[in-house]
Order: sequence, then structure tokens, then C-alpha cells
Amino acid sequence: MTKSVAVYLAHPRPGSFNHAVADAVAGELGSLGCRVVVHDLYAERFDPLLPADGTGTVDDAAPVADDPLMARHRAEVATLDAMVFVHPNWWGMPPAILTGWVQRVLAPGVAYKLGSADGEPAGLLKAGRALVLNTSDTPAAREEGEFGDPLQRVWAACVLPYVGVGDVRRRVFRTVSDSTGEERAAWLREAREQAAALLDPYA
Repeated sequence: MTKSVAVYLAHPRPGSFNHAVADAVAGELGSLGCRVVVHDLYAERFDPLLPADGTGTVDDAAPVADDPLMARHRAEVATLDAMVFVHPNWWGMPPAILTGWVQRVLAPGVAYKLGSADGEPAGLLKAGRALVLNTSDTPAAREEGEFGDPLQRVWAACVLPYVGVGDVRRRVFRTVSDSTGEERAAWLREAREQAAALLDPYA
């Protein structure tokens, strides 16, 4: 059975290393027979602003999206077998456009349901695995020692398990600003390997 995987890219500058990572991942998954959809959120001009009527969580499903792009994203995410997120570390957070994507697309009734405000969510997505590939200019020791690696908490504790994704993998490529061509080539090889491992039932 053909696997469906979406790659979500959040970087505003065409030609960035994040773009190269997303291209490498999509190419690898496609070569392995996947149905791959790539969403460059900036190029799509995805609207990250959550409207007032989209803030309900308990017992309420998100209102029907009147934005065709939003409707497409919501319908598509429910069909995926795996997801890949590619973005830089900005202030210990994903770029605002990706945070808005999470809030607007992974909505109640679409990605999870919650019976009460203090209850455990029931994830609705069938995607069992996700891969998060980050770029950073903060050395690992400082990121973990001073800041506690907030992106790890965001994706592997707060967001993806909430919607039913139990296997969350993450790799950080650092430091990008002073990296060599050889280092970047090695990182792209690793990105392809990580993408291929998403399809391996034993990996």
C-alpha cells in the first residue's frame, strides 16, 4: 500500500538550507514510492491567524473552513501516514506561520477530540510517525543547558502526541551559519536517511 507523507516547510527565504532539507526529504520519500505532498507555507501564503470562532476546544468541532487552502490542509492531514516538519529554531519556537498552522489545522474534530477541559485528548490522526528537522545557530550544550531544548517539548510532548502521533523523531542541524559545504552535504544525507527510516516498520 502506498504511504502518504506530507512535508511542511516553514522558512521565508527561497534557497535557504531549510528548503534544501525539505527538497532532500521529499525526493527520498518519492524515490521510495511514497505519495509526497510538500507544503511551503510561506510560498502558499498560509494564513496563520486563528479567528475568534476557532478557539473552542471542549465538545466543539472546529467551524467549517471557508478558506479553500485551510479546508485542503485539514482534509489532507487526516489521510497521512507520516508527517515531516522542517523549520528553523527562532527564539526557541517554530516560525509564527507554522505555529498558526498547528493551531488552525490540528483543530478539534479534525486532529483530536476533548470531552472536558481537564480530560485527556483522544488523537484522531492516523499518522503514527513524525519527523522534525530543525536548523539552529545555538550550540547543543547551550540549547539544552540554558534553555532546556524547548522545541523538543513543543513537538514531542505538547503537539504531536496530543493528536495521536506516538512516534516523534527529531534531528537538529547546527550550527548552520558557520557550517561548511561538506557539513551541509552530510546533513542532507542524514535528512534523507531519517526520511527513509519513517517508512521502515522496524526502525
